[in-house]
Amino acid sequence: MDQQELRQLEDRCIQEEPPWCTATCPLHVDVRAFVGQLARGNGAEALGTLRKVMPLPNILGRICDAPCEERCKRSEAGQAIRIGALERFCVRQEAEPQRLFTLPARDKLIAVAGSGLSSLAVAWDCLRKGYSVRVFEPGKTPGVSLAEGYPDLLPWNVIEGELALLAKLGLEVDVEAATGEPGFLRLCLESFDAVYVGLDSLEAGPWGLEEDGSGNIRIEPQTQRTSLEGVFAGGLPRAGRVSPVWQAAEGRFAANSIDRHIQRVSLTAGREKEGPLSTRLFTSIADVIPLPAVRAADPLKGYSGEEALREARRCLQCQCLECVKVCVYLERFGAYPRKYTREIYNNESIVMGAHQANKLINSCSLCGLCEVVCPQGFAMQDLCREARRSMVERGKMPPSAHEFALEDMAFSMSDRFALARHEPGLEASARAFFPGCQLAGSQPDKVVAVYEYLRSALAGGVGLMLGCCAAPAWWAASKARFDEGLEAIRGQWNSLGRPKLILACSTCLQVFRENLPEVPAVSLWTVLDETGGPVPPRTFCEPRLVVHDPCTTRSEPGLQASVRHVLGRLGVRVEELELGRGKTECCGFGGLQQNANPEIARETARVRAHRSEEDYLAYCAMCRDRLASAGKRILHLLDLLFPDRRVPDPAARRDPGWSQRQENRWRLKERLLKEFWPEEPIKEEEHMEIRLQIGPEVRSILEERRILDEDLQRVIHHAETSGDKFRHPGTDRFKASFRPRKVTFWVEYERTTEGFVIHNAYSHRMEVRVS
Repeated sequence: MDQQELRQLEDRCIQEEPPWCTATCPLHVDVRAFVGQLARGNGAEALGTLRKVMPLPNILGRICDAPCEERCKRSEAGQAIRIGALERFCVRQEAEPQRLFTLPARDKLIAVAGSGLSSLAVAWDCLRKGYSVRVFEPGKTPGVSLAEGYPDLLPWNVIEGELALLAKLGLEVDVEAATGEPGFLRLCLESFDAVYVGLDSLEAGPWGLEEDGSGNIRIEPQTQRTSLEGVFAGGLPRAGRVSPVWQAAEGRFAANSIDRHIQRVSLTAGREKEGPLSTRLFTSIADVIPLPAVRAADPLKGYSGEEALREARRCLQCQCLECVKVCVYLERFGAYPRKYTREIYNNESIVMGAHQANKLINSCSLCGLCEVVCPQGFAMQDLCREARRSMVERGKMPPSAHEFALEDMAFSMSDRFALARHEPGLEASARAFFPGCQLAGSQPDKVVAVYEYLRSALAGGVGLMLGCCAAPAWWAASKARFDEGLEAIRGQWNSLGRPKLILACSTCLQVFRENLPEVPAVSLWTVLDETGGPVPPRTFCEPRLVVHDPCTTRSEPGLQASVRHVLGRLGVRVEELELGRGKTECCGFGGLQQNANPEIARETARVRAHRSEEDYLAYCAMCRDRLASAGKRILHLLDLLFPDRRVPDPAARRDPGWSQRQENRWRLKERLLKEFWPEEPIKEEEHMEIRLQIGPEVRSILEERRILDEDLQRVIHHAETSGDKFRHPGTDRFKASFRPRKVTFWVEYERTTEGFVIHNAYSHRMEVRVS
């Protein structure tokens, strides 16, 4: 990713776009922060937010006409937040005197004609920039026009206070000069470096400047320059009405132009973000309860503290975060895609040192829900997948992130599970059933039952293919292993004469359609819908089930509809989740999230499991088991189609775990070879004859540490045959290690007459060499 690609990606995330109130304000007051601070009862912070941006905040805060209210998002659900009233409440409160910081003094002098709000704003900003400023207000005290214009809102002592603050900064005042005299501006330019004419307090005079068709001085918007170089002006009514905030803004624009004029730089370059802005921010109001604005009991005094608090708490605190709201992964890392993009870019740029964003990159489930809900279609999954690919290619991917899943995939593609056979007794197959590795690992009996049904329901022969679709390698961005896996599938498919494949797993279906377009594939659920499916006796009592759609079916509405058709024929009343069908959530297994970040994967499953109190139904084996591990009562659709009398409450069935899954796969292959094709299964290796006794607490530890029963068997077999083990004299337990691959396993065990009791086990990647 280069800098241009980075900028383009960052721009897709709109979370940092300004809310409508701030975008509308010509001064860009952070209204969201200001109101939020008031809502939390922190008036001092709120005042600080106003002071940070507003010139003369004690004056402007009292008389601001709040054009921001016209664009307030709250108005779409009730009434707009009364931002102007909240500003008046805030600046009326007792507070520490404002401290103004200035730049070092410059040997330049600015003349300001008039002492209206725009003129005082110019003085405020220019003084802070280090310039000397002299205000000319002939015949009257500066600020009088403000007091006369807002007698009910603006006490004279407030104006005096702000003028005193300007005086501390060095403001000079001249009440003798006749600003309306011809030649005043040219005389000023002989002694001053720039001049500002405040038309909000001065009467029209013979300024000697070019005028527009209305007889007003022609002023260039935003730069505020006039036809005479070095002379700037502002403060006129806008659209026929006086706007204090625009008077202050034009004063600020003029101060910036004066600064640029004196420095002899462009008056226009780089000023696109001054004044009101457009915004792409999206804020959902779908669940917002409409509320009216709080009315002040005493309109003359304005809001009381309690009234201001209630009004501020109506604020929506507009932001997007649509993706973060529905994704535990995005929420847990504490930011949003724009910031994550920068972190991942920086991670890519590190030549030496710790790659801090590795966990961020590897924890994404790659499900793509973020792209679906994002108003701009930001695909966090593509960013993470590409970062993984880059890390793998550069040798920067930590092996611990995905290695276990890749080894599990290798097991499922090995001779211990992989199989391709025509229907028994036939030499050709029009179709072949591919159950996938997860259904075979979770419910091997259901694989047999489905296969028997398909053989009876479909003509032309139905073969069987066992194996893995290689999705773990795609998730891990291991191109070599993924290509190898796809080639193995092609080989199986070709060996059966290129039949149409019936897939039980939606992830397999997605992989096949995107990467094996030459292989015709259809979902098992589509086939069961078209054939009518088995009609078993009703053995369940759930009157209503909540359907959980796998995340890989989001773009498969037909498949989802088939599932509901099948359920309808079974007499099941379906309840839909709000985040279902096209917006369904991941269970926490996809993208190898469970391997890279078990904590987030558990929370992902827990959140999904608690979207409804009703029992769930899934039609993905891994989804079912992941949600079951989160304590959810959940059925697999095959539990209803092919009920097992030996399992009276299939919704309570637990996740079988990693070891049991592998055992279920190879035992399924053994059973199929014995029952359907009279072939001898592969003989078990010696270590697999070792019988283990594992208690529930130890089993939980082994699952968490990704240590399989076969790993334990290998260690014990090595220890017992080689004698390489330690014995604890007090407990008579043994501790032994073995390194069958790039991982060393340590096991604490004891011998019994019935086998070996496992007390603990752990693994590491260190390799100790004795020289």
